[in-house]
Amino acid sequence: MTEQPMTPDVTQDDKLWALLSYIFSPLVPLIVLLMEEKKNRPFIKFHAVQALILGLIMDVMYLVLGWVFVGLCLGLALYVYMIVVGIKAYGGETMTVPVVTDMIKKNNWG
Repeated sequence: MTEQPMTPDVTQDDKLWALLSYIFSPLVPLIVLLMEEKKNRPFIKFHAVQALILGLIMDVMYLVLGWVFVGLCLGLALYVYMIVVGIKAYGGETMTVPVVTDMIKKNNWG
């Protein structure tokens, strides 16, 4: 997990939408990606896609392993990780999540 510095054109609104995308994933990232003025902002779009993928992974983890205590703990740990990444995004940083960020950049989603 590496951190990249903030680009100068990132506004407070961009940071807030990025944070909300992680906290209320996968609902807010879907809304952000449907809003034309928001999805055209690279910072918001990157974080929305990353939060959407992490949120879907968390939901699948709850569905598959939620009945097992270990699955519940893993899902909770992932949610805490998403909050930490969201706080970093609110600080204007772009966090690199090992598999997810590579997939986003390779497919040119963000």
